[in-house]
Amino acid sequence: MPEITETAIRKALSRVIDPAHGKDIVTLNHVSGIAIKDDIGGSHIFFSLEVDPARGPVLEDIRQHAENAVKQIAGVSMVTAVLTAHRGASKQAMGKGPPRASTQAAVPGIKHIVAVASGKGGVGKSTMAVNLAAAFAADNLRVGLMDADIYGPSVPRMLGIADKKPEMLEGKKLQPIHAAGMQVMSMGFLVAEDNPVIWRGPMVMGAIQQFLRDVAWGELDILVVDMPPGTGDAQLTLAQQVPLSGAVIVTTPQDISLIDARKGLNMFRRVDVPILGLVENMSYFICPHCSGRSEIFSHGGGRSEAGKLECDFLGEVPLDLEVRQSMDAGKPIVVANPNGTQAMVFKNIAARILKKLNEGAKVVAE
Repeated sequence: MPEITETAIRKALSRVIDPAHGKDIVTLNHVSGIAIKDDIGGSHIFFSLEVDPARGPVLEDIRQHAENAVKQIAGVSMVTAVLTAHRGASKQAMGKGPPRASTQAAVPGIKHIVAVASGKGGVGKSTMAVNLAAAFAADNLRVGLMDADIYGPSVPRMLGIADKKPEMLEGKKLQPIHAAGMQVMSMGFLVAEDNPVIWRGPMVMGAIQQFLRDVAWGELDILVVDMPPGTGDAQLTLAQQVPLSGAVIVTTPQDISLIDARKGLNMFRRVDVPILGLVENMSYFICPHCSGRSEIFSHGGGRSEAGKLECDFLGEVPLDLEVRQSMDAGKPIVVANPNGTQAMVFKNIAARILKKLNEGAKVVAE
C-alpha cells in the first residue's frame, strides 16, 4: 500500500478553487488539521476547511470537491472533510454572545435529539447514554445513539461493536452500525482505540456536525447524543448549533461533581436548551454478599441540587457490579438482563424523559 503524505494531500487540494477568490483552498490557508489513519483496505484522511461562518452554507460544494480530490490519491479509501469557523469567528461562535437560533438546522427524519451530558468526566455519562438509548429501543422506539465524545469514544466498546466499520452508501452517506436495537455512530469506528484524536475544537465540532449531516440515520423517534464531558467550546457550540429537544445532566453525589454538574446545566440554560432533568449516578452500593448498603460517594446530593436548580430529579442509579460487568462485556445491562433490578432503574428514568418530551419539549423535526 503506497504511503499517503500530507504533502500529497495538500497537492491534491491545491486543485480545488474557491470561486469567490479565484484561488485554490491551500493558497487561501483554508486547509488545516490534516490527519491520516492507515487501516486495512486503505487510508482514511481527515481535514478541516476553515472558512468564514457567514459563507458556510454556500461552501458545501467546495467541501465535496475537496473530498473528491483527495479520494483520487492512490491508497485512499475514505475522506472526511469538515467545514469549521476560521480563527476570526464571531463572538457568538465562541460562546460570548447570545445564541443564534437561526443556525440550528433540523435533522430530517429525527423527531427528538436528547443530549446526555456532565460537567466533568468519570461520572458514568456514557454508561447512562447507552443504557437510556437501549431502554428507549426496548420500548419499541426507533432510536439512534451518537457518540459525540470525539477524544474518548467509548460507545463502540460498551456495545461490543468496536471492530465494526461503517459502510459508505450511495449519496456519500455513512451507514450507522446497528446494535441493541438502535443505530450507532462514533469516532471509535473510524479511529483505532489506541490512536489518539489530536484535533482543535473547531475540527471536533465539524466532525459532530458531519455525524448529523452525513450519516444515514433514517427515521428516528429519538437520537441520544453522548456529549463530551465538560463545558468547553465544543460543548457550547454543539448546544447552540444542534436543535436539541433537551438535556439530561449526569452527576455523582459528592460536592465536587455537583459543582461541575451545575456548570453543565447552566450552560444549556444559557443557550435555551430545555433541561429534562438530573440523574444521580453511583448513588449507593449494595454489597452482593451481605446486601449491606454503602453510600460511598455520599447520597442525595443530586436530588438536593435538582431542587436548588429548579429542575426535575430523574432518579438514582446505584453503583453495581453487574452493570460494570455487562458494559465491559459489550452488552449493556438493559439488554443483558432486561427484567433485572438495575435495568428497571434505567427504564424508569427513560420513561420519565420520554414523558417530558411528549408533554412539551420542543420537537426539532417532523
